[in-house]
Amino acid sequence: MELIGEEWTGEAAQGAPGVPVRREHLVVVGNGMAGCRAVEELLARDPNRYRVTIFGAEPHVNYNRIMLSPVLAGEKTFDEIVINGLDWYRDNGIELIASDPVTAIDRMGKTISSRNGRTLGYDKLLIATGSDPFIIPVPGKDLPGVISFRDMSDVDAMLAAAEAGKANGGGAAVVIGGGLLGLEAAHGLSLRGMKVTVLHLMPTLMERQLDEAAGWLLKSALEARGQTILTGADTAEILGTDAVEGVKLKDGRVIPASLVVMAVGIRPNTALAREAGLAVGRGIQVDDHMVTSDANVLAVGECVEHAGQVYGLVAPLWEMCRALADGLVEKHSGYKGSVTSTKLKVSGIDVFSAGDFSGGDGAEDIVLRDASRGVYKRVVVKDDRIVGAVLYGDTGDGSWYFDLLKRQEDVSQLRDVLIFGQAFAQGGAPRTLRRPLRRSRTMPRSAAATASPRARWLPASRRARAASTQCAPAARPRQAAARAPGWSRTSSR
Repeated sequence: MELIGEEWTGEAAQGAPGVPVRREHLVVVGNGMAGCRAVEELLARDPNRYRVTIFGAEPHVNYNRIMLSPVLAGEKTFDEIVINGLDWYRDNGIELIASDPVTAIDRMGKTISSRNGRTLGYDKLLIATGSDPFIIPVPGKDLPGVISFRDMSDVDAMLAAAEAGKANGGGAAVVIGGGLLGLEAAHGLSLRGMKVTVLHLMPTLMERQLDEAAGWLLKSALEARGQTILTGADTAEILGTDAVEGVKLKDGRVIPASLVVMAVGIRPNTALAREAGLAVGRGIQVDDHMVTSDANVLAVGECVEHAGQVYGLVAPLWEMCRALADGLVEKHSGYKGSVTSTKLKVSGIDVFSAGDFSGGDGAEDIVLRDASRGVYKRVVVKDDRIVGAVLYGDTGDGSWYFDLLKRQEDVSQLRDVLIFGQAFAQGGAPRTLRRPLRRSRTMPRSAAATASPRARWLPASRRARAASTQCAPAARPRQAAARAPGWSRTSSR
């Protein structure tokens, strides 16, 4: 027996032996990391429950978008960042329809329509459309040579620009946005031989992940690698007639460029859901089981809004996928939101942040700075609990601080040794103190309080006394950070 648009199976499906049972059809809109991970979680729970069709806008299998930066930098090839090859789709009986994005959802008829004219029915629909890059609305934004940094086609465009620039002595690129994506784009283009200028509107690079002091250290490190970093830079227009020629700032400065990369942020891609009449706020609104305002339509990933929050990090997305898969096999667990941390390698420099590091009433900063080794650590404590942490250069204890933060553990007994990390707190040898911390001639006294010449690896009998000397809290985070530009590479005394 055959039914058009449906699939029948034999004894592999639940039901009486020999009696065909119809499998429900799950259509996934989006062939990216979140959509495919949700399918992986579903297959792990019940591989025979659903017939799966995945629509993708790109002409590729599922790849790791986080690893686009190493591809741009020449450290990896595209094949090395593929997550699910064609064999995965084939072996699991998944129909992949690539280069054909879904353009409409008919919720009443339970069908979807694609750009290439396909119409397909579904029992359950999963929207995993991710996010769109934000393009600042300035004159010249549509010129050839203005691109974003979200997918492999953007990487190909940047590589082509770098190759073309070699004929003209390297070429010049402007990256608008000093967040992670912007800095990674700048790093990769610099390695490809382009002269790169980064424009960032805010005074601190990666201000959502780093405080002012860590942002200053990062800026200094990137400038030492040959990049030009302009903070407080507000773009007025992109110059050019038939192609990009430069960027003009609102203060009148002009930066020549043949390539402009927009990396100023992302926002959930909700257009398809909104047109279908689903509830949409900042993202597609879902419950704890990733179900939208339509019981037969689910959503997962960067496109969703859960309990008023949107997420752009991998860990929360994976948690969403597990909850979604549980619900699809009727073993409901529920997603309860995520406490997030960020551990990144920015152009080869390790950074970590978690929680609220803005300070404020009742908050106490514990700070360690070692300018000679490029290490900065700041832990924010309130009511004897860690509420935030920023690490730069040495992020080995990030997971320990994050665990203490999540569990809201009382750290009053660790107060004097907390900044030195888990090994020191448990009686081991801390990484940070295995070499002497010396005071820079120009390092401010507020910073030097945490980097005295006495801060050396000490025997156990002397640790407590040294720790109490080293961990004097900074007066105020902004005051301490404001002095950061006085730091210098440490010289021996």
